[in-house]
Amino acid sequence: MEPMGADGLDAHDVKRTLGRMAHEILEKNGGADDLVVVGVLQMGYPVAKRLAFAMATIEGVGVPCGSLDIEGYRDDRPATSEPEQSEIPFAVTGKRVILVDEVIQTGRTIRAAMDSLMRHGRPAKIDLAVLIDRGGRELPIEPNYVGRKMVVDADQYIEVRVDSDGEDVVRIVRPA
Repeated sequence: MEPMGADGLDAHDVKRTLGRMAHEILEKNGGADDLVVVGVLQMGYPVAKRLAFAMATIEGVGVPCGSLDIEGYRDDRPATSEPEQSEIPFAVTGKRVILVDEVIQTGRTIRAAMDSLMRHGRPAKIDLAVLIDRGGRELPIEPNYVGRKMVVDADQYIEVRVDSDGEDVVRIVRPA
C-alpha cells in the first residue's frame, strides 16, 4: 500500500493502483476460481468494474462483477421506500466475494453492505477492497486490500471519479 500524494491521484496512478490490487487479490486467492466482485453503489461499483476487468485481464478468464444497493441497510439515514437497485447476476453462495468501495472511513457503509449482501446468498468468504483508506473507524472493520492510505482533516473529503472514459481522479476536497 502506497501513501497518497498531497494532490491525490491522476489517471495513471489510479490504473497502477488498481492493477497492483488485482495482482494482490489473485495471489492471495490462488487465482480467479470461485471469485466474484461486488461494488457498493454508487462510487464503489465503477471501482469494482475496473478491478474485475484488471483481474480478468491478468487471469485470462472473466471475473463476474455486480453492484450492491445498501440504502435500506444504513444506520445513518432514514429508511427509504425506493426499490433495491442491486444488480448481482450471479450466485454469491459458496463464492469468494471481493466487496469493493471507493473510500473507507467509519466502517458503517461496509457494515450495511455486508447486511445487504447476505440477502443475496451466503458467500464462502468476504474480503474487502478499497481504493482509499482515510482512517477514522467507528466500527471494527478493516479492509483486506487497500490501494492507498491517507489521512485528511475531518472537514475534508475525498472525491473519487473512476469513469469509463478514463478520466480517473482522486483528490482531497478542502472546505472553501
